[in-house]
Amino acid sequence: MKILITGGAGFIGSHLCDALLIENHKIVVVDNLILGRIENISHLIGLESFQFIEEDILNFDKLQGIFKEHSFDMVYHLAANSDIQKGGKDPEVDYNLTFNTTFNILLCMKEFDVKKLFFASTSAIYGETLENLTEDFGPLQPVSNYGAGKLASEAFISAFSATYNIQTWITRFPNVVGERFTHGVIFDFINKLKANPHELIVLGNGEQNKPYLYVKDLIEGILYVCNTAQDRLNVYNLGSYTRTKVKEIALMVIEEMGLKATIKYTGGDRGWVGDVPEFKYDLSKINQLGWEAKINSNDSVRIAIQKALGK
Repeated sequence: MKILITGGAGFIGSHLCDALLIENHKIVVVDNLILGRIENISHLIGLESFQFIEEDILNFDKLQGIFKEHSFDMVYHLAANSDIQKGGKDPEVDYNLTFNTTFNILLCMKEFDVKKLFFASTSAIYGETLENLTEDFGPLQPVSNYGAGKLASEAFISAFSATYNIQTWITRFPNVVGERFTHGVIFDFINKLKANPHELIVLGNGEQNKPYLYVKDLIEGILYVCNTAQDRLNVYNLGSYTRTKVKEIALMVIEEMGLKATIKYTGGDRGWVGDVPEFKYDLSKINQLGWEAKINSNDSVRIAIQKALGK
């Protein structure tokens, strides 16, 4: 297929490019390089089946031109704000980068009759609860602007899917870790310890407890869902039943860096406004489809730390 990947120079998007090229698809990546990095896809530039366009998909005229030039068979829409703290400080960040990017993609898909869409969603749409998070029953009460932007995107995707007959696959990611990541708790801890190898300041009380998924497991899950689920609208949680506490991550980072740093907690049950201190997925739907993560949460974290340190 001829495929558009938005945000394809980013952490997850670049891994998706690698996987889809192995399947012999032709890829066009559109990325504004605010969060994406050209080095993530530098090994692909020059390939006949790969094209990179540096552009902001909020520029609707430019986006229309890209759709007009290329007859896309499918869109993988990953472009979004992924910095929840930044979005909490300025609501327009997620309104524009998380929601309006999606709406622009949907408008172009309608105009140019593109009938297949993958959307990268998130556990943040569910909000804060200790119940197992299920695709059909939620709850759907986000506590971050990022989660709200993704949930609003899902709502419009559902409507466009029904109204304009677009087959859609939505997967809701947990915390994803691995090589090429540019943010997140592991990234932050490593940078803090490089700046001060004697003390690591951890936001919250360290008891925050979430599932972490290795990026290559995630990509395999995305492709499995897109190749296997064949309803008009397909929605799945992707993740692991296992979880890892922030304090465990702190200890792993210190160990892998060979340090004897002390840990200082700022206190409270969460790191920032909009942070969900704990969640767990119900994965029965994706498991029944035939997929489950190969690597558990703790091992995913460990691998990500080692990759970030060049081990």
